[in-house]
Amino acid sequence: MRDVAQGFFAITHSGLALLGLAVFCLVVTLTIRPDLRTAGEARLISWLQERQVEETGFQTDFEAVDRATATDPTGLPKQQANIAYWLSRKYRVAAEPLGALVAEAYELGPRNQLDPTLILAVMAIESGFNPFAQSPVGAQGLMQVMTKVHSDKYEGFGGRLAAFDPVANLRVGVNVLKECIARAGSLEGGLRLYVGAAHIEDNSGGYAGKVIAEHDRLKRVAQGQSVPTVQPTATAAVAQSVGDLWEKAQKLASFKDKEDDVSR
Repeated sequence: MRDVAQGFFAITHSGLALLGLAVFCLVVTLTIRPDLRTAGEARLISWLQERQVEETGFQTDFEAVDRATATDPTGLPKQQANIAYWLSRKYRVAAEPLGALVAEAYELGPRNQLDPTLILAVMAIESGFNPFAQSPVGAQGLMQVMTKVHSDKYEGFGGRLAAFDPVANLRVGVNVLKECIARAGSLEGGLRLYVGAAHIEDNSGGYAGKVIAEHDRLKRVAQGQSVPTVQPTATAAVAQSVGDLWEKAQKLASFKDKEDDVSR
Protein backbone atom coordinates (compact mmCIF):
# COMPACT_ATOMS: atom_id res chain seq x y z
CA MET A 1 0.00 0.00 0.00
CA ARG A 2 2.91 2.28 0.76
CA ASP A 3 4.41 1.65 -2.67
CA VAL A 4 1.05 2.23 -4.36
CA ALA A 5 0.57 5.50 -2.47
CA GLN A 6 4.07 6.71 -3.34
CA GLY A 7 3.52 5.83 -7.00
CA PHE A 8 0.17 7.65 -7.02
CA PHE A 9 1.68 10.83 -5.55
CA ALA A 10 4.60 10.66 -7.97
CA ILE A 11 2.28 10.33 -10.96
CA THR A 12 -0.01 13.07 -9.64
CA HIS A 13 2.91 15.41 -9.01
CA SER A 14 4.26 14.80 -12.49
CA GLY A 15 0.81 15.24 -14.04
CA LEU A 16 0.25 18.55 -12.26
CA ALA A 17 3.67 19.72 -13.36
CA LEU A 18 2.87 18.85 -16.97
CA LEU A 19 -0.53 20.56 -16.69
CA GLY A 20 1.08 23.69 -15.28
CA LEU A 21 3.66 23.68 -18.04
CA ALA A 22 0.92 23.30 -20.67
CA VAL A 23 -1.06 26.20 -19.17
CA PHE A 24 2.05 28.37 -19.08
CA CYS A 25 2.81 27.62 -22.72
CA LEU A 26 -0.80 28.37 -23.68
CA VAL A 27 -0.74 31.74 -21.87
CA VAL A 28 2.55 32.69 -23.53
CA THR A 29 1.20 31.68 -26.95
CA LEU A 30 -1.99 33.69 -26.52
CA THR A 31 0.04 36.68 -25.34
CA ILE A 32 2.30 36.54 -28.37
CA ARG A 33 -0.57 35.77 -30.78
CA PRO A 34 -3.59 37.96 -29.83
CA ASP A 35 -5.30 36.87 -33.06
CA LEU A 36 -5.47 33.31 -31.73
CA ARG A 37 -6.94 34.61 -28.45
CA THR A 38 -9.60 36.60 -30.32
CA ALA A 39 -10.50 33.63 -32.50
CA GLY A 40 -10.71 31.37 -29.45
CA GLU A 41 -12.98 33.81 -27.62
CA ALA A 42 -15.24 34.07 -30.67
CA ARG A 43 -15.49 30.28 -30.92
CA LEU A 44 -16.27 30.00 -27.21
CA ILE A 45 -18.97 32.71 -27.34
CA SER A 46 -20.49 31.11 -30.43
CA TRP A 47 -20.59 27.73 -28.70
CA LEU A 48 -22.19 29.22 -25.57
CA GLN A 49 -24.83 31.00 -27.67
CA GLU A 50 -25.63 27.78 -29.51
CA ARG A 51 -26.07 25.99 -26.20
CA GLN A 52 -28.29 28.82 -24.98
CA VAL A 53 -30.49 28.57 -28.08
CA GLU A 54 -30.82 24.81 -27.61
CA GLU A 55 -31.88 25.22 -23.99
CA THR A 56 -34.17 28.26 -24.22
CA GLY A 57 -35.43 28.02 -27.81
CA PHE A 58 -34.42 31.61 -28.71
CA GLN A 59 -31.20 33.52 -29.20
CA THR A 60 -30.16 35.90 -26.44
CA ASP A 61 -27.99 39.01 -26.62
CA PHE A 62 -26.24 40.11 -23.45
CA GLU A 63 -25.28 43.43 -25.05
CA ALA A 64 -28.92 44.44 -25.59
CA VAL A 65 -29.07 46.24 -22.25
CA ASP A 66 -26.13 48.43 -23.32
CA ARG A 67 -28.02 49.50 -26.45
CA ALA A 68 -31.23 50.29 -24.59
CA THR A 69 -31.95 53.98 -24.05
CA ALA A 70 -33.19 53.76 -20.47
CA THR A 71 -32.35 55.12 -17.03
CA ASP A 72 -33.98 54.49 -13.66
CA PRO A 73 -35.67 57.84 -12.81
CA THR A 74 -35.16 57.22 -9.09
CA GLY A 75 -31.44 57.79 -9.65
CA LEU A 76 -31.98 61.20 -11.28
CA PRO A 77 -31.96 64.59 -9.51
CA LYS A 78 -35.37 65.57 -8.15
CA GLN A 79 -36.23 68.05 -10.91
CA GLN A 80 -35.40 65.58 -13.65
CA ALA A 81 -37.29 62.76 -11.92
CA ASN A 82 -40.36 64.99 -11.56
CA ILE A 83 -40.32 65.71 -15.30
CA ALA A 84 -39.73 62.07 -16.28
CA TYR A 85 -42.68 60.78 -14.24
CA TRP A 86 -44.99 63.60 -15.37
CA LEU A 87 -44.17 63.04 -19.05
CA SER A 88 -44.62 59.30 -18.54
CA ARG A 89 -48.17 59.83 -17.29
CA LYS A 90 -49.10 62.40 -19.92
CA TYR A 91 -47.70 60.67 -23.02
CA ARG A 92 -48.10 57.07 -21.79
CA VAL A 93 -44.44 56.25 -22.29
CA ALA A 94 -42.32 54.19 -19.90
CA ALA A 95 -40.52 56.32 -17.31
CA GLU A 96 -37.15 54.58 -17.85
CA PRO A 97 -36.53 55.71 -21.47
CA LEU A 98 -37.93 59.12 -20.60
CA GLY A 99 -35.45 59.28 -17.72
CA ALA A 100 -32.60 58.79 -20.19
CA LEU A 101 -33.97 61.48 -22.53
CA VAL A 102 -34.51 63.94 -19.67
CA ALA A 103 -30.95 63.38 -18.43
CA GLU A 104 -29.61 63.88 -21.97
CA ALA A 105 -31.63 67.08 -22.39
CA TYR A 106 -30.26 68.43 -19.11
CA GLU A 107 -26.74 67.67 -20.31
CA LEU A 108 -27.20 69.17 -23.79
CA GLY A 109 -29.14 72.26 -22.69
CA PRO A 110 -26.37 74.19 -20.89
CA ARG A 111 -23.83 73.31 -23.60
CA ASN A 112 -26.11 74.83 -26.26
CA GLN A 113 -27.50 77.75 -24.23
CA LEU A 114 -30.97 76.18 -24.27
CA ASP A 115 -33.35 75.44 -21.42
CA PRO A 116 -33.57 71.61 -21.04
CA THR A 117 -37.32 71.87 -20.55
CA LEU A 118 -37.59 73.67 -23.91
CA ILE A 119 -35.82 70.75 -25.60
CA LEU A 120 -38.23 68.31 -23.95
CA ALA A 121 -41.19 70.48 -24.94
CA VAL A 122 -40.12 70.36 -28.60
CA MET A 123 -39.86 66.56 -28.41
CA ALA A 124 -43.29 66.35 -26.79
CA ILE A 125 -45.03 68.44 -29.44
CA GLU A 126 -43.08 67.04 -32.39
CA SER A 127 -43.31 63.29 -31.77
CA GLY A 128 -44.97 62.62 -28.41
CA PHE A 129 -41.67 60.82 -27.55
CA ASN A 130 -42.03 58.29 -30.35
CA PRO A 131 -38.45 57.70 -31.63
CA PHE A 132 -39.78 56.07 -34.83
CA ALA A 133 -42.21 58.83 -35.81
CA GLN A 134 -42.16 60.13 -39.39
CA SER A 135 -44.12 62.99 -40.92
CA PRO A 136 -45.60 62.98 -44.45
CA VAL A 137 -42.75 65.24 -45.63
CA GLY A 138 -39.96 63.05 -44.20
CA ALA A 139 -39.23 64.52 -40.77
CA GLN A 140 -38.05 61.67 -38.57
CA GLY A 141 -37.45 60.67 -34.98
CA LEU A 142 -37.98 62.32 -31.62
CA MET A 143 -37.19 65.86 -32.76
CA GLN A 144 -38.71 65.35 -36.25
CA VAL A 145 -35.59 66.53 -38.03
CA MET A 146 -35.65 66.51 -41.83
CA THR A 147 -33.09 63.75 -42.32
CA LYS A 148 -32.51 64.55 -46.01
CA VAL A 149 -31.86 68.21 -45.26
CA HIS A 150 -29.56 67.54 -42.30
CA SER A 151 -27.96 64.28 -43.41
CA ASP A 152 -24.48 65.79 -42.92
CA LYS A 153 -25.20 66.15 -39.19
CA TYR A 154 -25.76 62.38 -38.93
CA GLU A 155 -22.39 61.49 -40.45
CA GLY A 156 -20.78 61.56 -37.00
CA PHE A 157 -23.35 59.02 -35.82
CA GLY A 158 -22.77 56.52 -38.62
CA GLY A 159 -25.23 57.73 -41.26
CA ARG A 160 -28.84 58.70 -41.86
CA LEU A 161 -30.32 55.65 -40.12
CA ALA A 162 -29.10 57.17 -36.84
CA ALA A 163 -32.16 59.43 -37.12
CA PHE A 164 -34.05 56.60 -35.42
CA ASP A 165 -31.59 56.39 -32.53
CA PRO A 166 -33.18 58.49 -29.77
CA VAL A 167 -29.96 60.06 -28.46
CA ALA A 168 -28.51 60.76 -31.93
CA ASN A 169 -31.78 62.34 -33.09
CA LEU A 170 -31.97 64.41 -29.92
CA ARG A 171 -28.44 65.75 -30.36
CA VAL A 172 -28.97 66.64 -34.02
CA GLY A 173 -32.35 68.21 -33.24
CA VAL A 174 -30.86 70.37 -30.50
CA ASN A 175 -28.18 71.55 -32.92
CA VAL A 176 -30.83 72.48 -35.52
CA LEU A 177 -33.00 74.21 -32.89
CA LYS A 178 -30.04 76.24 -31.66
CA GLU A 179 -29.24 77.36 -35.21
CA CYS A 180 -32.87 78.35 -35.84
CA ILE A 181 -33.11 80.46 -32.68
CA ALA A 182 -29.79 82.17 -33.49
CA ARG A 183 -30.97 82.98 -37.02
CA ALA A 184 -34.36 84.27 -35.89
CA GLY A 185 -33.07 86.23 -32.91
CA SER A 186 -35.94 85.11 -30.67
CA LEU A 187 -37.41 81.92 -29.22
CA GLU A 188 -40.75 82.20 -31.02
CA GLY A 189 -39.10 83.06 -34.31
CA GLY A 190 -36.65 80.20 -33.89
CA LEU A 191 -39.48 77.76 -33.28
CA ARG A 192 -41.20 78.96 -36.44
CA LEU A 193 -38.01 78.41 -38.40
CA TYR A 194 -37.60 74.99 -36.80
CA VAL A 195 -41.09 73.85 -37.70
CA GLY A 196 -40.61 75.25 -41.17
CA ALA A 197 -37.53 73.06 -41.55
CA ALA A 198 -39.24 70.03 -40.03
CA HIS A 199 -42.75 70.43 -41.53
CA ILE A 200 -42.63 72.61 -44.63
CA GLU A 201 -46.39 72.80 -44.94
CA ASP A 202 -46.85 74.00 -41.33
CA ASN A 203 -45.17 77.35 -40.75
CA SER A 204 -47.73 78.93 -38.46
CA GLY A 205 -47.53 80.52 -35.04
CA GLY A 206 -49.74 77.83 -33.55
CA TYR A 207 -46.82 75.44 -33.27
CA ALA A 208 -44.67 77.93 -31.38
CA GLY A 209 -47.54 78.58 -28.97
CA LYS A 210 -47.95 74.87 -28.24
CA VAL A 211 -44.23 74.43 -27.54
CA ILE A 212 -44.06 77.51 -25.31
CA ALA A 213 -47.15 76.36 -23.37
CA GLU A 214 -45.66 72.89 -22.83
CA HIS A 215 -42.36 74.52 -21.90
CA ASP A 216 -44.09 76.56 -19.19
CA ARG A 217 -45.81 73.43 -17.83
CA LEU A 218 -42.54 71.51 -17.70
CA LYS A 219 -40.82 74.34 -15.84
CA ARG A 220 -43.56 74.24 -13.21
CA VAL A 221 -43.32 70.45 -13.00
CA ALA A 222 -39.55 70.71 -12.45
CA GLN A 223 -40.20 73.09 -9.54
CA GLY A 224 -42.42 70.49 -7.92
CA GLN A 225 -45.75 72.17 -8.68
CA SER A 226 -48.85 70.07 -9.34
CA VAL A 227 -49.65 70.37 -13.04
CA PRO A 228 -52.52 68.39 -14.63
CA THR A 229 -51.50 66.12 -17.49
CA VAL A 230 -54.78 66.73 -19.36
CA GLN A 231 -55.53 70.30 -20.37
CA PRO A 232 -59.20 71.33 -20.56
CA THR A 233 -60.43 71.69 -24.15
CA ALA A 234 -62.77 74.41 -25.43
CA THR A 235 -65.61 71.90 -25.68
CA ALA A 236 -65.07 70.78 -22.10
CA ALA A 237 -64.98 74.40 -20.94
CA VAL A 238 -68.27 75.16 -22.70
CA ALA A 239 -69.85 72.03 -21.24
CA GLN A 240 -68.68 73.05 -17.77
CA SER A 241 -70.13 76.54 -18.22
CA VAL A 242 -73.47 75.12 -19.38
CA GLY A 243 -73.50 72.77 -16.40
CA ASP A 244 -72.82 75.63 -14.01
CA LEU A 245 -75.61 77.69 -15.56
CA TRP A 246 -78.04 74.74 -15.34
CA GLU A 247 -77.16 74.21 -11.69
CA LYS A 248 -77.72 77.89 -10.93
CA ALA A 249 -81.04 77.83 -12.78
CA GLN A 250 -82.18 74.82 -10.74
CA LYS A 251 -81.22 76.53 -7.48
CA LEU A 252 -83.05 79.68 -8.56
CA ALA A 253 -86.17 77.69 -9.48
CA SER A 254 -86.06 75.88 -6.13
CA PHE A 255 -85.71 79.16 -4.28
CA LYS A 256 -88.66 80.64 -6.24
CA ASP A 257 -90.85 77.62 -5.37
CA LYS A 258 -90.05 78.07 -1.68
CA GLU A 259 -90.85 81.79 -1.97
CA ASP A 260 -94.25 80.97 -3.56
CA ASP A 261 -95.00 78.51 -0.72
CA VAL A 262 -94.27 81.19 1.86
CA SER A 263 -96.52 83.66 0.00
CA ARG A 264 -99.41 81.15 0.09
